[in-house]
Amino acid sequence: MPPPPLPLSAESVDVLETYLEEVGTVFRIFREQDSGCVSYGVAVGDERWFVKGATVPEAAASLRRAVEVHAAVQHPLIVPLQHSFDVTGGLALVYPWVDGEVLYHPTISRHGGRAASDSPMARFRRLPVTVILRALEQILDAHLAVEAAGLIAVDFYDGCLLYDFDCDRLVLCDLDEYRPGPFILEVDRLPGSRRFMAPEEFIRGSTIDIRTTVFVLGRALRLLLDAGDDEQEWRGSPPQLKVIERANASDPADRFASVEALVQAWRGASSVRT
Repeated sequence: MPPPPLPLSAESVDVLETYLEEVGTVFRIFREQDSGCVSYGVAVGDERWFVKGATVPEAAASLRRAVEVHAAVQHPLIVPLQHSFDVTGGLALVYPWVDGEVLYHPTISRHGGRAASDSPMARFRRLPVTVILRALEQILDAHLAVEAAGLIAVDFYDGCLLYDFDCDRLVLCDLDEYRPGPFILEVDRLPGSRRFMAPEEFIRGSTIDIRTTVFVLGRALRLLLDAGDDEQEWRGSPPQLKVIERANASDPADRFASVEALVQAWRGASSVRT
């Protein structure tokens, strides 16, 4: 028996919000995204969906890239793209709605807030170390699939992490800027959060390859396993910190040569009792 048709199955619409209100109930709107996109939570019957739309050229180009990313890599912890359709002047993507909170959620009018005691990031950092380590393992495992697909992590940061505090479950979302690699940087810098980005992502003409992904993942390990936003309250072990230091070497040649090598070193360090 063929699967039931997707409720949001349009091929092209004029105004995204009008269309969504016609086919379902819009229960959440994210208007102030600094990405240039507007996103919606939409209930259609018993199902809930997350719809991300863009009509600004740069944001629409990012969503088109996302379609290619999801065609290349699938993983249980990467929120899957279900459908895409044209919107006048842009594109819309349809994902299943996933419960949870984005660990960092910058908007046009509000930036920062990681350190606020009630922020998702601060709450995540207060979780038991064993729970955080499990989440970090999930991030690494998903990026083994990214590496296998020949993709490079671009614009990965804590805003790509959706965490369900009730179920202690982490998923990855908004991997729109991931790209096939290696490639040569032809602009002055790549998009992304400076806290996570490798030095070469700011140098026109530099090579962006899997060692760039290794750096980004090393930063994720460092920032998520710290009790504070100033990286002064490390909660991990000395062997784990040594792995991170190598992953975050300024010279790409001094880093792990692959995500797989980083993961193996991290798992080895995490099994050491100190």
